[in-house]
Amino acid sequence: MAAQHEVIANSLTRDILSGRYRPGERLPSERDLATRFDVNRGAVREAVKSLQQLGIVDVQPGGARVASVEEASFEVIGKLLEVHDVPDPDLVTQVLQVIGALFKLAAETAIEQASDDELQNIASHARRIRDSVRSAAGAHGEDMVARFELMRAVMEVSGNLATRIVSRGLLTQVARRVGNLVEHYEVVEPDRYTAGMAEFEHALLDRDRARLRDSLDAITDLSRETILQAIARAGPPARREAFAR
Repeated sequence: MAAQHEVIANSLTRDILSGRYRPGERLPSERDLATRFDVNRGAVREAVKSLQQLGIVDVQPGGARVASVEEASFEVIGKLLEVHDVPDPDLVTQVLQVIGALFKLAAETAIEQASDDELQNIASHARRIRDSVRSAAGAHGEDMVARFELMRAVMEVSGNLATRIVSRGLLTQVARRVGNLVEHYEVVEPDRYTAGMAEFEHALLDRDRARLRDSLDAITDLSRETILQAIARAGPPARREAFAR
């Protein structure tokens, strides 16, 4: 069971990121929040401290004011994805673009630095994805999990610490949210997808940078279309006013 201050922090985070409180606006007083949540003021102070650490409020003399989401910490991405039952497709697209760029960078580094055994291990993840898509005609989410495992395997051998840290953080936040869409998941153009994954595997083992880039572009595009299709099937998301500003 979540502690009182965590319940308060989660509720206020949702309020802020959904646009109930706008940047520059003052949050209700400790007394008012304590009354709203039926808790003591100490729990409210702990909750506000959590929001300050997240970067979505600025505590000033006289109270806490909402900060712009652009000034928030890295962890706010996961919070933004969870604001509504269905994640915002625009935000998901932006996050996937960043992940795709990091994945391409890591893969290009891998073919230069990784050992043959390490590349064979990455290739095995690619084959697992192809097999899962073929076995169910792209109609289940096993390859979604396998895809994240492939990305992690590539990042691990890239040797780029910054890429690994940022990509791991993004992957964790997206995987947690997108994983809830499995029942709506169906791979877009499964034949083209498996062909692209096979091309990636061959380019990887041949250490062919140009082919690797082309295959990753195709895979990334189809992966994004597949996830956006799952979001659309899950239902229209409420537009997040705070993020749109």
